[in-house]
Amino acid sequence: MREVINISLPLFMAKTVKTAVKKGSYGSTSEFFRDLLRDWQEGKLLNELNESMVEISSGKGKVLRSLKALR
Repeated sequence: MREVINISLPLFMAKTVKTAVKKGSYGSTSEFFRDLLRDWQEGKLLNELNESMVEISSGKGKVLRSLKALR
């Protein structure tokens, strides 16, 4: 299922998106923003993993006995 989300962009940003689509880097404006969102999510996950590694190496990590402990 999909949901339509409308956004407002400054003219120079809208031109950037349209140019990327026109040059074939993306199949559509929606694909441009889906790719951008995937990159953002991946970056956020990597940051969380790095923070966890710092906690573990500093001895602040917690050993989980089961997956239920994640809650």
